[in-house]
Amino acid sequence: MNSLFRPLRRRLPVLALIAVLGMALGLPACTTNPVTGRSQLMLVSENQAIDASREAYVEMLSGAREEGRINTDPEMTERVHGITGRVVAQAIEYRPETADWDWEIAVIEAPDTLNAFAMAGGKMAIYSGIIEQLELTDDELAQIIGHEIGHALSAHSAEKMSVAMASNLAVTGFAITGDRSELALTGAALGAVLAVQLPHSRRMETEADEIGIELAARAGYDPDAAPALWRKMAEQSGDSRHPVFLSTHPAPEGRQRELARLADEVRPLYEAARDRNDLPTHPVN
Repeated sequence: MNSLFRPLRRRLPVLALIAVLGMALGLPACTTNPVTGRSQLMLVSENQAIDASREAYVEMLSGAREEGRINTDPEMTERVHGITGRVVAQAIEYRPETADWDWEIAVIEAPDTLNAFAMAGGKMAIYSGIIEQLELTDDELAQIIGHEIGHALSAHSAEKMSVAMASNLAVTGFAITGDRSELALTGAALGAVLAVQLPHSRRMETEADEIGIELAARAGYDPDAAPALWRKMAEQSGDSRHPVFLSTHPAPEGRQRELARLADEVRPLYEAARDRNDLPTHPVN
């Protein structure tokens, strides 16, 4: 009898983790992505995420100013704000209520940093390194900005916070119901990341790609710049060496293929926008 149940006892910690993950992801706190309609776990509301993001953004900019890291090059600032304003105008077509957001983008002076980000409520930053090192065209810069705006439109900040809470709940449940050794808890934490956080992050990145390339096309920016941009990124950062299942981003090769396919789909939108002389823009701080 004991021999029959011994394997089950060895598997109990894993089963407990899976059970808690299932409960966490099955909580009645789900909503749908306001742009794509995908089901999202929301233990944190978008408004809560916007409030938290506003505070974090102010603190980040304050620190950057004290360190002299806010880019003051008027040409670069005007360029970034001009492109952002056109893409934001298209974002508001997706979600009209975001016209009330205090849209803002800062250029952070960091020559070695290839990054940009968006917080809830339209708070964004782009680092000078990604613009200068990759020698971005306006079309490529619009793809980055569109991608980040896609995150903001999709309430990804609130979703990430919610997923982190669910993962923590899973690990806590594992500690309560299973092996409390350091090795076991480390395995539980890794399991939560691989099972929940990384897949969600990759899904959000793909979603932001899809939204961003369309926003940029509607704003009059060439969608073929999207696969070209991520090809540059992969060459510069060497991301292709990382297994996709251990990355928060889709594999570079697959991402480029998918963006090339999406570029074909949205090209008519770009061509229609390119022929207009009255493309809207929206004020961006």
